[in-house]
Amino acid sequence: MFDNIDTYKTINTTSEESLFKDRGSKFIGQAHPVSSENEIEPILLQLKTNHNKASHVCYAWQLGKNYEQYRANDDGEPNNSAGIPIYGQIQSFDVTEILVTVIRYYGGTNLGVGGLIQAYKTAAQLALESAKIKIKVITQSLNIQFEYPLLHTVMRIIKEEQLDIVNQEMHLSCSITVSVRKNAIEQVKERFDLVFGLKTTLEDF
Repeated sequence: MFDNIDTYKTINTTSEESLFKDRGSKFIGQAHPVSSENEIEPILLQLKTNHNKASHVCYAWQLGKNYEQYRANDDGEPNNSAGIPIYGQIQSFDVTEILVTVIRYYGGTNLGVGGLIQAYKTAAQLALESAKIKIKVITQSLNIQFEYPLLHTVMRIIKEEQLDIVNQEMHLSCSITVSVRKNAIEQVKERFDLVFGLKTTLEDF
């Protein structure tokens, strides 16, 4: 599905808290930028500390530039009444590298599963609407090794392809690492490979 796509949507900063109320219960939604699972638990622990009288801290997250990892958690609410509605909004906004949390303060009236689904969905939607969603380009690094006399040729290709230089070492033997859009990597690598005396190596994203 994502083979031909080299952009993704995400956020750079944590959104403001968004409040939704239903029959006395308060639902506080917030979107957080995350790049790995290791970043998620500290955020949840901090929220539980800041809202230690809350009934539930429900959430969903999606990771990976190709949207390949996700999880939803109901935190004690009826099955699939909280985490999945939150995740549904992550899908609706087509974002990744993101954690969306909804904190519930119980108001004394049971909302029923249908009411909970609607409440968590709305709180997540409000959080994502208040977030500043950005489009980012998926890139890959290409390392180019060559002897100094080829420097002019290498720099000309870099300029023509509008590549960003990530790292460079200039001696008699030179090494330059450039950042290339995912969809253009094969074309760019082929251009360099056609130059006799160059060696190119693809590096991790």
